[in-house]
Amino acid sequence: MPIRIPDGLPARNVLVREGVQILDESVAVRQDIRPLHIGLLNLMPNKIATETQIARLIGASPLQVELTLVRIGSHTAKNTSEEHLINFYHTWDEVKHRKFDGFIITGAPIETLPFEDVTYWRELEDILDWTTTHVHSSFFVCWGAMAAAWHFHRVQKRALPEKAFGVYRHRNLNPASPYLMGFSDDFQVSVSRWTEVRREDLTPDFEVLMESDQTGLCLLHEAFANRLYIFNHIEYDSGTLAEEYFRDVKAGMSIKPPHNYFPDDNPDNKPSNRWRSHAFLLFGNWINQVYQTTPFNIEEVGEDRASRPARGVDG
Repeated sequence: MPIRIPDGLPARNVLVREGVQILDESVAVRQDIRPLHIGLLNLMPNKIATETQIARLIGASPLQVELTLVRIGSHTAKNTSEEHLINFYHTWDEVKHRKFDGFIITGAPIETLPFEDVTYWRELEDILDWTTTHVHSSFFVCWGAMAAAWHFHRVQKRALPEKAFGVYRHRNLNPASPYLMGFSDDFQVSVSRWTEVRREDLTPDFEVLMESDQTGLCLLHEAFANRLYIFNHIEYDSGTLAEEYFRDVKAGMSIKPPHNYFPDDNPDNKPSNRWRSHAFLLFGNWINQVYQTTPFNIEEVGEDRASRPARGVDG
């Protein structure tokens, strides 16, 4: 089945050109099918690019997926038009009464700030608590994963001496995990971050699924509330690292070209995508796991967690 996205969303034309099946809202309402309801809290500055990246990955599933775009209500976006936000996004206040089968929280380019200094931190804490009782499975990405690990378990993010930036080899640490079904033992992932979470800081709540000898932890699983934490950008397009690199160079920053990305390490050469297949596998496995375990009656999502505090540490 195809993905259901808002009519007129810019990502639609890109996905159609790539062969992703799109289900218009006007058609979906006529089908008597229980779709998976997936929410995307988009904290990235280029929201249109991120919408497309995520919709591409979850739209490859044979299941019908309804994607709801969500934004922080207490923050004004600077890089996306107000018209786009009004037409296609809901604030969290507008959807917090709903239940979701899956909910994705993206990264944000604020990782060097202490969490409490982020202008919308209090609202994000409320959202994270809400996912415990209103979301069957959450998927936290990059800074979003670090924020969730800190909020729920007080796992620190630590500054790196230089940016982890490029395409790095990773290891599959649990081939039996349903989230890693079909994964190679050794594969590559796109990385772009100034901070890290270290294995020695983890609590027993976490299972490490992916790790790199060069850039450390990548993917964690927490059984409670079916949470996934990925610290790298497996969802990135082929050219996203190049865009970030040339943006920083133009801004006068001292930064090395992304590791193992441009052919011959020459920024004049067009990079190849060596992580795409595993991105589709990971998101496809997540969607399948959500489908296999979520209640048929979506209003039952989270009922079994209502008696447990949302935060794992310090209430």
